[in-house]
Parts: sequence; C-alpha cells; structure tokens
Amino acid sequence: MALKDITLGQYFPGNSILHRLDPRTKILLTVFYIVALFMAKNILAYALMFTTLAAGILISRVGFRVLVRGMKPILFIVIFTAVLNLFYTPGAGEPLVAFWIFKIYWEGIRTAFFMVLRIMMLISCTFLLTYTTSPILLTDALEALLGPLKKLHLPIHELAMMMSIALRFIPTLIEETDKIMAAQKARGADFDSGNLLEKAKALIPLLVPLFISAFRRADELAVAMECRCYHGGEGRTRMRQLKYVARDYAALLLGFGLCLAVWGLNLLGVF
Repeated sequence: MALKDITLGQYFPGNSILHRLDPRTKILLTVFYIVALFMAKNILAYALMFTTLAAGILISRVGFRVLVRGMKPILFIVIFTAVLNLFYTPGAGEPLVAFWIFKIYWEGIRTAFFMVLRIMMLISCTFLLTYTTSPILLTDALEALLGPLKKLHLPIHELAMMMSIALRFIPTLIEETDKIMAAQKARGADFDSGNLLEKAKALIPLLVPLFISAFRRADELAVAMECRCYHGGEGRTRMRQLKYVARDYAALLLGFGLCLAVWGLNLLGVF
C-alpha cells in the first residue's frame, strides 16, 4: 500500500450539488446515513443504503476510484472483522464447514457479509463528507452545530479548530512521510524486507524526522496564529456566513426519509 492511497482529510474542489450544500447539512446527512446504516437488518435495507451512497458519489463527481483507493488502508481491518464474524458467530443448525475448533454457520456468513458491507459504506460516507467539504467549512459547521453546548462553558470553538487543523495536516504529513521515505531509500534504507519486528525497527529512523517536522510545523502555525492576533472564538466574525436554502431543507428531508424507509424495510423481515 502506497502512502498516496491514504486520502483521509483531502478535499476535492468541485461545483456539484453536494459541494454546494451547507456544511451543517452535510454533517447531519452523514449522521442520518450512519443511523440508518446501523438500523439496517436485511438485504433490502442494505440495498437501499448502497444505492443512496452510489447516488451521492455520482452527484459529487468525486469518482468511485478515489473511494476505492481510500479503502486500501483499512483493508486489513475489514478482512480481520470478516474472519472474526465468520468463525465466531454461533448458528442454530448444523455447521456448513467444520475443522479443528472452527465452525462456519450460515448465520456467520450472513453476519460477516453485512458487517463488511456496513464498515465499507460507513467509511465511504465519511470520506465523501471530507472530499466535498473544505476543512474551514467543516470547522464552521461543527462550531455552529455544537454552539448550544457553549452554555455549558465547553470550548466548542477550540475543539472545532483542533479537528479542522488535524484534518488539514493529515495530507501534509503523509506527503512529508513519503518524501522522507524516498530520501532514506535513496541512502540505502530498506522498509520492505524482513519480518514484522525488523520492519518496525526500520521505521524508527523515519519517525524521528517526521516528529521533528510535525513539531516544527505546529510551532510555525502557533506563531502565525499569534501574529494574526488569534485568541479563540470570542468576538470573531466569519467571512462566509452559513445560511440554509431550499436544497438544504430538501436534503435533510431526504435524510430523515432514508431512516424511515430503512425502518420500514426492517419490518418486512426479508433476509
């Protein structure tokens, strides 16, 4: 897996309907989708969720290839989850396959399939949120949605700012890591051969300059914010004011309708 395959936190500029939605709407739509995804219990509900996700990807014009590339870093987690559900889900009847202490039941195959599908669609919908929303707009949206918690004296602006900075610097740190690896490989470093322990030891010369670079960037960012008289969210204004329009209300209605549709499909009791 190449580091360039990690696309978390990247923003792909565009002018699609999904890009033009209010960032608060997109966050709420993501929440609606996740709720509906965990409500889904049969093949019809999952088919509806997959169709909705595919429609969102087509509307965003990001492309399936980008999402598939972003899935590569979590491939091990997906396979590991599938194996656990496949072998450790008990069944009511006779096992389909039995060897040593492992038994595979029909219920295990069903659970593993739906679990893998759920994880992949969950990751895809969150990727779609970051692909179509800039970190600045995500910060404004999170602060606006969590605004009522300010009455409890929670540092909402600071939390939203930290999340935004973290998302913003993920691609930067990945690019920095790629450059350091290329430079060390040119000097004879080997990151690919050997067992797991040897590979872990080979990463130590990579982590030291990466941490130094990260701390340097953090210090430069802090100085830049201080020079611009940044002192938190008190009294700050925004260049772009967030306003709901008709398409936002329509999108939220569709998100709520998706949850109702999944709930209704669950009542059918289909596999």
